[in-house]
Amino acid sequence: MKLKKLLSLTLIASTVVAGTVGCAKKDAGGDVFMIGGSGPLTGSAASYGISVKQGAELAIKEINDAGGVNGIKLELNFLDDEAKAQPAIAAYNKVMDEGADAILGTVTSDSMLAITELTNEDGILQITPSASVQEATKYENAFRVCFTDPLQGVTMADYAVETLGYKNLAVLYNVADNYSKGVATAFIEEAKAKGATIVAEESFVTDDVDFNTQLTTIKAAGADALFLPVYYQDAAYIINQANQQGITLPLLGSDGWDGVLGQLEDASLANGGIFLSPFAANDPAENVQKFVKAYQEEFDAVPDQFAADGYDGVYIIKAAIEKAGSTDSAKLIAAMTEIEVDGVTGKMTFTPEGEPNKSAKLIEIVNGEYQLKQ
Repeated sequence: MKLKKLLSLTLIASTVVAGTVGCAKKDAGGDVFMIGGSGPLTGSAASYGISVKQGAELAIKEINDAGGVNGIKLELNFLDDEAKAQPAIAAYNKVMDEGADAILGTVTSDSMLAITELTNEDGILQITPSASVQEATKYENAFRVCFTDPLQGVTMADYAVETLGYKNLAVLYNVADNYSKGVATAFIEEAKAKGATIVAEESFVTDDVDFNTQLTTIKAAGADALFLPVYYQDAAYIINQANQQGITLPLLGSDGWDGVLGQLEDASLANGGIFLSPFAANDPAENVQKFVKAYQEEFDAVPDQFAADGYDGVYIIKAAIEKAGSTDSAKLIAAMTEIEVDGVTGKMTFTPEGEPNKSAKLIEIVNGEYQLKQ
């Protein structure tokens, strides 16, 4: 207990110092607003962090090229947190030491939970592009661009049972990951409430790469479909091994699937798979296609939902600054419930609980490509 208390006091002390440095920078500079943040730029979830960072960089470039926000130029200081708690804390303290005025991050749920208390203590506006764990927005300073874990699970269960007519469902998820476990729990509860039967509920832990035992159980369970609320690398391992076992069940997923096609031995193995997302690159909306074109020109890649989340996150901060008429954190936080942003992930407003009001989209994998499901 004494050690925990000492560590807690040390963290609090370091963030107080960091907050003081940030305020000093703002008062001294006045014409630069630093957006600090973190996400996995290395490791198994690197695709997410790199996409968020690049999306944010593109938004900042556009805003600065157009003259900034009320004459203020934006700057990004985005560090690698490896999708882990301690690196996320270190990254947060570093960007605060270097004068962050708002936080875009974290990208993943476990990292987000690691810094939520710290950002609240510092009273700094925090917008997570893609951390979907429910507790991510429990304080008034925190908002999110993505959907929550429970909402994803409920939405996919309703779709599976009511729209697709599946009555016997199998679920395979990462019991050691807050995101995966949260989506799975909500899916299972909602599917049962809708009259479906969970014929197989299998789990694994982080860094597992052999899913054959779980898939053998699922194969024998008589399922109509398999729900995989997992990150893209895990989804790829599972899909590859399911194919090797001759499992041809329809596949359903959550937003962590984005990026799975780049990890598969054969992208066609995921054909017919459907997952939840706030963004599709083939969405014909004018603002989406403008973003897709600009992103391709800047990074020579098609943007995924995480790039879109990062891009929208910066424009949300811009809207808050404009509405507040200030860069003061308290005023920015208060402005969040008064703004409306027509983002590439949807037109959105924000509740006092930090949640976005916007519509979800379904993505289907067709001929080895992501397609917006109409």
